Amino acid sequence: MLQTLIVDDEKRGRELLKMILTTNCPEVKIIGEAANIKEAQQLIVQHEPDLVLLDIEMPGGSGFDLLTKFDEINFEIIFITAFDKYAIKAIKFSAMDYILKPVDEEELVKAIKRAEENYNRKSNKERAGNLVSNAQKPVPHQKIGLTSGEGLEFIEIKNILRCEADGKYTSVFLTDGKKLLVSKNLKEFEDLLTENNFFRIHHSHLVNLDYIKKYQSGRGGYVVMSDGSTITVSQRKKDDFLSSLKKI
Repeated sequence: MLQTLIVDDEKRGRELLKMILTTNCPEVKIIGEAANIKEAQQLIVQHEPDLVLLDIEMPGGSGFDLLTKFDEINFEIIFITAFDKYAIKAIKFSAMDYILKPVDEEELVKAIKRAEENYNRKSNKERAGNLVSNAQKPVPHQKIGLTSGEGLEFIEIKNILRCEADGKYTSVFLTDGKKLLVSKNLKEFEDLLTENNFFRIHHSHLVNLDYIKKYQSGRGGYVVMSDGSTITVSQRKKDDFLSSLKKI
């Protein structure tokens, strides 16, 4: 069973989480609850939980601040939070899970299932370390966690050449010639990487502007990337794309 700790400064929030877990998640055993970082730190040291449901904004510091107090993180984390674009982006970059408030029962149950799978794979240590790093420097993020058939890999963003849509998946092409098929759609990559000098030049293509070798004009035109690949520029994207090139 997943030994689970609930950390939320709002009592109503903690009661709601307990009700959902008790009703829907027999694999979960609630071993404690905390209303602030100090209490949470003490309970984690005392009980060594498998899973922590962690609010981000709390008195005395954030959920990220709590994680920095541990040299090693051996528990799964599901963030329970009101929307904050920088916090959510840090979580997404680290391939970790989160639930937005107000908590949706179905979404929480699904997140618990994913947490159980991740815990069984013991994959949390590197993800949590990367999360803390990203949270401390929200813009720009230096690494992104990519889940592929080969497992979970953390890739430096500067080493991503381009991304190409492949149905519900995305092929990520790296500067060393490696290609990863990742279980995120291209829109998710666009949301995460645009501020890191990426541009979606076509419905199916997101490119790193740093690796464009040549632009050939035309109706929409096309670009030649540093690896020699040629990618069409959508006509409706052309003007915005050319404006982005001038800013490089």
